[in-house]
Amino acid sequence: MNQGKYIFSQLMSLISHKQFQTLVHRCKGDYKVKDFSCWKQYLCMAFGQLTHRESLSDTMLCLKANADKLYHLGIGDVDAKSTLSTANENRSYLIYYDLSMLLIQQAEQLYLGNSDLEVDLDNNVFAIDATMIDLCLSTFYWATFRSTKGGIKLHTQLDLKTSIPEFIYFSTASVHNVKALNFIFFEANSFYIMDRGYIDYKWLYKIDCCEAFYITRAKDNMNCRRVKSYPCDKPGGVLCDQSVLLNNYYAARDYPKKIRRIKFYDPESGKTFIFLTNNFHLKAPKVAQLYKHR
Repeated sequence: MNQGKYIFSQLMSLISHKQFQTLVHRCKGDYKVKDFSCWKQYLCMAFGQLTHRESLSDTMLCLKANADKLYHLGIGDVDAKSTLSTANENRSYLIYYDLSMLLIQQAEQLYLGNSDLEVDLDNNVFAIDATMIDLCLSTFYWATFRSTKGGIKLHTQLDLKTSIPEFIYFSTASVHNVKALNFIFFEANSFYIMDRGYIDYKWLYKIDCCEAFYITRAKDNMNCRRVKSYPCDKPGGVLCDQSVLLNNYYAARDYPKKIRRIKFYDPESGKTFIFLTNNFHLKAPKVAQLYKHR
C-alpha cells in the first residue's frame, strides 16, 4: 500500500496554512461559513488550475471523479458547483492577492543572488508590460472594450533576474498602460524597462525623482534638441549617444531635465532603435542589451 503523499498535497504543503488563515481572518473570509471555508475554496481552484480544467463545471466533475482521494488531498467532501461559484463571487479577492504577494516574497528569498541576465549588473532590473486577454462579451458582460468585443488587460512588473513577477494588476482593456504605474513602487537604483506605450514624460520624471532608472524607446514624433554628444562605438552598433532636452512646452514642463538618447543598430534584426534613459553611466551597448531582455 502506498504511504506517500499525492503530488497535489505536496505542492499545497508549501503554503503555510497558518499564514493563509491569518489573511482570511484579516478579510473576514470565513465569517458565518459553516463548511466551505476559504482554504477549501483555494484547494478546489488550485486543483482546477494545476489539472488544466477549463471551467468550474469541469473542475467539479474532475473532483467528483476522484472522490475517494479527496480526503488525502485535504479537500474532503465534494460541494456543489454553485457553492464554489458563490464563494468566488462574494469572497474578498484581497485574501488571494495578499497570498500571492506572500508567495512572491518567499520565492524571491529562494532565488536571492541568482541572475538570468547576460548583463553583469548589481542593480535590480524590472520589465513593465501589459497584454490584452480577449473575452466573450456575451459571457463576461462586465469586460466591455468595444461594442462587439470584450477583454481585460494584464499589467505585469517582472524581475528579469529571477523571472518572478513583482506586481500583477488586471484592468478593463480600455485602460491605458501608463495607468498601471500608479500602483508601482519604484526602488532607488533599480532599472525599469518599458516599451513606447509607457512614454509619459511626467511619469518618467517621477521615476527619475525616485532615483531609479528607466529604459524605453523614443516615439517617432519626439521633438528634442541636442545638448551634448558622447563618444560612441559605431562598429559595435552605437550610431549616436547624446543628452537632449525636450522642445515641446508641455513635455519640457513635465520633464525639465536632460535625457540620454542612444541610437543603436541591431545586426541580428537589421533594425535601428532609439533608446531613452536617465542613466548616463551605463555603456550604450549594455542599455540596448538590457532592453533586449524585456
